[in-house]
Order: sequence, then structure tokens, then C-alpha cells
Amino acid sequence: MITCRVYRSGTLRDEGAFDPGAVEDARARGDRLWLDVIDPTGEELQQLQHTFDLHELSVEDSYRWGQRSKVEFYQGYVFIVVHALQVGEDDQLSDGEIHLFVGGGSYVITVRRPPLFDLARVGERLAKEPDLVHEGVGYHLYLLLDEIADGYLDAVDKLEDSSDDIELRVFQDEPAAELQADIFRLRRTAVRFRRLAAPMRQVVDLIQETPALVTPALAPYYRDVQDHVIRSIEFIDNIRDLLTSAFESELAQVSNRLNAVMKQLTSWAAIILIPTLIAGIYGMNFRDMPELRSAWGYPMALGAMVVSALVLYVVFKRREWL
Repeated sequence: MITCRVYRSGTLRDEGAFDPGAVEDARARGDRLWLDVIDPTGEELQQLQHTFDLHELSVEDSYRWGQRSKVEFYQGYVFIVVHALQVGEDDQLSDGEIHLFVGGGSYVITVRRPPLFDLARVGERLAKEPDLVHEGVGYHLYLLLDEIADGYLDAVDKLEDSSDDIELRVFQDEPAAELQADIFRLRRTAVRFRRLAAPMRQVVDLIQETPALVTPALAPYYRDVQDHVIRSIEFIDNIRDLLTSAFESELAQVSNRLNAVMKQLTSWAAIILIPTLIAGIYGMNFRDMPELRSAWGYPMALGAMVVSALVLYVVFKRREWL
């Protein structure tokens, strides 16, 4: 599905289905176009290629999904791949990949496939800065990138809250298997987030070096986008370090609990050892053994067992092994 929006002097003049003839007329009048393409068919991509004279390699890239963020320069336009990232309630990362065709001052084409990143705010913001609208499609591109970069910060905030919660759970009495599974799941999300977001920094750098898109008036805005991207990457690195520390602390907690159990088992084994030793010696049934025929032999043996067990119990209790 292709939605075509026509802007004249910064104001939305028309919105409707894609019509190659109407697009040609709008470009001839000097209007600016935003074509939002959702889950396009091969035929629709071919129509766009023919209408805007797009290079076959860039169109071929739009057939393939799951690409790294990048910028490619062609004659008359720029092809950009970006990843709009969002984090759901279960800390699952949603990747709304977007392909952009930005033509020298006249059009922006956004190609999206599910999961879709909502671009409604871009249209709303276009009407709020009438002075910047006249800076060309570079302003439109800025709004798109700014929404994506702001989404990075929102996603990082959610991951940071989840990592803080895990950090608190490490020192609580919680089953280790469940906590470790949550740590691994969140760390996997953080690693995937960084892998998709980190190339965005280079994308913004390259776009800023394109005078046809980034005019002097727009330069501060693109620097702001770059700052948001850098902050997101730094925050996600901090989250990864925190999760690594949490996992190491959890392993230390498990090791400490295991040591405590081993101390208890060792203490009880030592307490049982001496009575067992005494009982074993006097159970050998040799004819000549001390106190074997004494009337006090049996009580003395039991007493020795009880006293030795009590002495060891008190010693281990004082050392907090029991």
C-alpha cells in the first residue's frame, strides 16, 4: 500500500493513493512529496523505480529485509536504511526497519514492513515549524530520524528499569535458575539493541556531510539526533555492564549458598563421625577389649558419644557453621 502526501509551502495539500501522473504533476509544480509505502509488492516497487528513476541496486535492497543501517548515495537521491527500535512490556525488542529514498529537495519515500514503527508524529510535527519546512526534505528527514532516536532513548529507559529490578533481585532469596534466565534474556535484548542501533551513529554522520540535505539551519538539529544516538549507545553499554555484574554477583551468591550448605553438611558429618567411630571400635567383638566386661562400659561408651557430639556442635555453632 502506498500513501502519497503532497506538501506545498510547508502545508499538506493532498493525501491519497499513489498515482504516477499526479506525482509527476506535483514535482513539476515544485511541490514536495512524502510517499509512505507499507509492505510493498514487487509491482509497487517497480512503479516507484520507474516514477522516480531509482537505481536498481537500491530498489533491490528494498526487497531484502534485515539489513544493517547504512547510507548509499546515488545520482539525485540518497538511500538510507535505519532501524526503529521499541521495547515491549516483556522486554522483547521490536525492530521496525525502515528504508528511505530521499531525493534532492523534492521527495521522501519511506518503505516499511511489519512490525510497523508509527510515523504519525512526523506528519504532526511538519506543521509546527513553518520556518524549517522551507529548508527542504532535509527537515522531513530530520523529523524521521529524530523520532527514531527518541525511540532509542525510550527503549533504553525501559531496559534500564528492568536491569535495576534485576540488580535488586540478585540479593533477594529467589530461585537462581529463574533469575539467571531473566538476566540472559535481558542481556540478549541489550546486545541486539546495540547491534542494530550502533550503525545509526555513522548514518547520521554521513548525512550531516551532505549539504543538499543538511542546510546550515538544520545542522544543529542533526547534531541533536546524533547526540541522542550516542547517549543511547552509551546507556546500553552501561546496562550490559550492569547485567554482567549482576550475573557475576548471582554466581557469587549461589557459590556462597553452596558453601553454607557444605559447611552444614561437613559439620553434621563430623558430629556423627566420633559416635560412629566409638560404636565401630566396640563392635569389632574382640575377646580382650578395655571395659568390655565392665558394668559401666555401655553407659561410658554412650556418654562419650553424647559428649563428643555436643562438644563438636558447640564448636561449629560458635563458628557459625550451623
